[in-house]
Amino acid sequence: MDQLLPGDPLQSSRQSRVIAQALRLSLWPLLNRAPGPPGSLQAFRATVDAAARLLPVSPGVRIEPLADPRVETGEPPVAGEWVAPAGPVAEGAVLYLHGGGYVMCSPRTHRSITSRLAVESGLPVLVPRYRLAPEHPFPAALNDALAAYRWLLSRGVPAGRIIVAGDSAGGHLAASLTGEICRIGLPAPAGVVLLSPWVDLECELSLGSDARDAYISAHAAQRVARLVIGDADPRDPRLALLHRAWTDMPPFLIQVGGNEVLRPEAERLAKALGDACELQVWPGQMHVFQILDRLLPEARTALREAARFIGSVLHPSAAGAADAA
Repeated sequence: MDQLLPGDPLQSSRQSRVIAQALRLSLWPLLNRAPGPPGSLQAFRATVDAAARLLPVSPGVRIEPLADPRVETGEPPVAGEWVAPAGPVAEGAVLYLHGGGYVMCSPRTHRSITSRLAVESGLPVLVPRYRLAPEHPFPAALNDALAAYRWLLSRGVPAGRIIVAGDSAGGHLAASLTGEICRIGLPAPAGVVLLSPWVDLECELSLGSDARDAYISAHAAQRVARLVIGDADPRDPRLALLHRAWTDMPPFLIQVGGNEVLRPEAERLAKALGDACELQVWPGQMHVFQILDRLLPEARTALREAARFIGSVLHPSAAGAADAA
């Protein structure tokens, strides 16, 4: 496990500090009461979707809807969207699983991340619209993510040219998917990128954290997790990521904010992955700071780092030559 603390570990940009304080005063009190009374989740979903329209999309991409019912094969349908560079597209794909606590958000809400990844990596990004809890508790989202991965393979995308990525709950889903791919014997992806992953749905580590995250609460996350897990066993290794064996894994990159409450979970997962993992702790940053790509210099740099990692696992010989030079 390599740990990188980009920049000065005691400093963050002025923009970062101002935005974090604004979110701490406005959004944190609302999220700390999640999931709230019946019906509030639907209202919160609508609010988040509307707010996401204010986040600018990186120029130089095209966005195309995807809806494949797969009637001819009888396999699970795959729906979502492609976010691809407007110019030449490299061979392969990023399978990006959006965050939102497994209970909200969509491909649209995360276009600021997916569009930047497409531009920086040169790869098309497939963002599936997986089913959300509590209407569809575990393992619905995992089954949908696995269907999307199988869909890419069936369309001729080599596993060695696929990157699995996700943020927050999508980071949990990306890690769980990777473990399941290896467990059932599918060809493994070239690499995995986790942005502020929600690793421990029972939140045992984050509940003991003294971090001043700008908008996520460990207690609220724990309450949301009950909606996600449903009647499943919380010790199921597809849920309890810290209690499963992480052997023979593809390379991982984990990025986590220095101020976020989920940092201990990310660090524990990185330790479990060992040499397969590169851990980046970004000083002063909050949960999924990368989504503010057009506002925070740290977010832009972090996504460039993610693209650098993607290039290194897709072109290891070129990365090795660059390091030697």
